[in-house]
Amino acid sequence: MSPETPLPAYTRSQLALRNGQDRDEIWCAYNGLIYDLSTSRLWRNGHHYEHWAGQDLTDELVDAPHTNSVFGRFPVVGTLR
Repeated sequence: MSPETPLPAYTRSQLALRNGQDRDEIWCAYNGLIYDLSTSRLWRNGHHYEHWAGQDLTDELVDAPHTNSVFGRFPVVGTLR
């Protein structure tokens, strides 16, 4: 995707399908952006500790032992509408 191409927007229902169970994609949203976490060994099977893929993790990250910079390792695939 080129820098000029806007990111596709996905609904919460569409995001929920990318949970590593219904489809192979493992996506999560954070601060309005959707990240593809499929390559992370920590998100195998669509969950990471008490967090589940296919959801908006914005509110949950407050209690995480890491900062939001962890999302910089993964591609942004869309926005959450």
